Amino acid sequence: MDELGVSDAAGIAMILAGSRFLSTRGKFAGAVKGTSVASKVSRSLLPYEIKYRILPTFTSWASVARLRVKLTNHIGVFVGRAIPGVGWAITAFDVAMIGNKTVMEYNRRVKREDRL
Repeated sequence: MDELGVSDAAGIAMILAGSRFLSTRGKFAGAVKGTSVASKVSRSLLPYEIKYRILPTFTSWASVARLRVKLTNHIGVFVGRAIPGVGWAITAFDVAMIGNKTVMEYNRRVKREDRL
């Protein structure tokens, strides 16, 4: 992959699309406030359901930290909630690759005793 290229822009776009900044009419007490563009679009483009609730989703960083998985049977809901996670994975991979290539280049340029 090309660091600071198309994949990085896609990762950041996915993170932003998954950010909850759109208001909603109303939610139950204890529900996460707001909704994302990714959720709205995926629900409208993928209005399909499967028979059983088997698709795992996370609704917030708190649910990820506590490993509170919500299962859904709506494909659009699953895709909408997965989009920011995929964006974070792409971005984390690119950051790790930049760090790895930086260390490799540093080790290539310095004396043997100064290598990391």
